[in-house]
Amino acid sequence: MRKILLLEDDLVLGETIVDILEDENYEVCWVKDGKQALNKSFESSYDLYLFDVNVPFINGFELLNDLRKSDDNTPAIFITALLDIQNLTRGFDVGADDYIKKPFIAKELIVRIEAQIRKSFRSYEKILNYKNLSYNLSSKILTQEKKQIHLSPNEYQLLEIFLKNIGKIVTKDEILYILHDGEIGSDASLRVQVSKLNKIGFNISNIRSIGYRCEKP
Repeated sequence: MRKILLLEDDLVLGETIVDILEDENYEVCWVKDGKQALNKSFESSYDLYLFDVNVPFINGFELLNDLRKSDDNTPAIFITALLDIQNLTRGFDVGADDYIKKPFIAKELIVRIEAQIRKSFRSYEKILNYKNLSYNLSSKILTQEKKQIHLSPNEYQLLEIFLKNIGKIVTKDEILYILHDGEIGSDASLRVQVSKLNKIGFNISNIRSIGYRCEKP
C-alpha cells in the first residue's frame, strides 16, 4: 500500500482528503503543522508528500526546502489557494513537483498524485554515486571508473529506484508497478535485473516476501 504524508491544518478539508485517499487504497499519515510533518518525514518513508502552504510553525515552502536540503527527494504536491506567479515560482524553487488549487475535485487530486508517483522518485540531483559507480540522471549514463556500462531501459529505471531509496526497502509490487506502468510484471524478470545490478557492483538484498533493499555502500 502506498503511503502519503498529508500536511493540512483545516480539519474539514483534511478529513475529506483522508477519506478520498483511503477510498483509493492509500495509507495516509495526516498531520496539522509543519513540525509534526518534519518529524514524521524522519520517522518513516513515504511515496508522496501532500502539503498545504499556510500551516502553523513551519510553512509548507520552508518544510519542503528543508527536506530537499537533507536529500529527501520524495515527490511533493502543494495544495493551496496561493497560485500567483510569485508563490508558484517559490514553490517550484524549493522542489515542488506539482500544485493543486483549492477547491478541487477528488478525481483531479488522485490523477495528480498518481502521475507523480509514476515518475518514480524524481531526483533533484544530476549525478548519483554508489561506491565506484556514477549515474547521470539527465543523460541516463552509468559509468564505473569512467567506463560506461550499458543497461536496458528497464534496468536503468530499476537502478534509479534503488539509488533514490538506498537503505530503504522497496516492495516488489511497487517496483513492478513503476517498471510496467501499472501493468503486471514478471517476478522472474525482476530477479534477473536485480542480479545484473549486483554483478555490476551494487549490493541489493532480497527481503523475503517483501521486496528489495539497496544497502548503503
